[in-house]
Amino acid sequence: MREHFNDTYVQLARKEGWRSRAAFKLMEIDDKDKLLKRGEVVVDLGATPGGWSQVAVKRVGDSGLVLALDLLEMEPIHGVEFIQGDFRENDVLDKLKEKLKGRQVGLVMSDMAPNMSGVPLVDQARIMHLAELSLEFALAHMKPDGAFLVKVFQGTDYEKFFRSMREAFKTVVVRKPDASRDRSAELYLLGHTLR
Repeated sequence: MREHFNDTYVQLARKEGWRSRAAFKLMEIDDKDKLLKRGEVVVDLGATPGGWSQVAVKRVGDSGLVLALDLLEMEPIHGVEFIQGDFRENDVLDKLKEKLKGRQVGLVMSDMAPNMSGVPLVDQARIMHLAELSLEFALAHMKPDGAFLVKVFQGTDYEKFFRSMREAFKTVVVRKPDASRDRSAELYLLGHTLR
């Protein structure tokens, strides 16, 4: 707890009005890769508490659309349409598709993580399953020159998932933002432009 409250990014988030330190991860990636364009349609999977959605809605502007989804409740953010539900369930996916109204997505971003059991093999399998589901969603709903940003952890099935990304996208890069804790095994894979 002390590490969390003394964290530079946690303090900066509080000072600047961001809901979480994760906002800085997305800002750094977007500053480098220019993913969030004015008027863009963005889907934020695993959105709660809303740091990424805050950044996205600010950068896509009023002409854009940000759809956020999470299993947990999220305090409303002006300009963000939120769906509470389990991404793995068809009725929740149907609600998300309904809100898209046939529009193609410019950026699908997934910061989803399962409830951790503390058993590394089990947790890694759950994380990779969520990454695979979010990739399936991205491939079904992205525009051809769109992008997919997903949190993964190095471990079992990482290489297999990375190959799936390389098969789906013309470019795939690994991002480890400064705001990501050094001791964390989390990485972000960014796929751009469908093959």
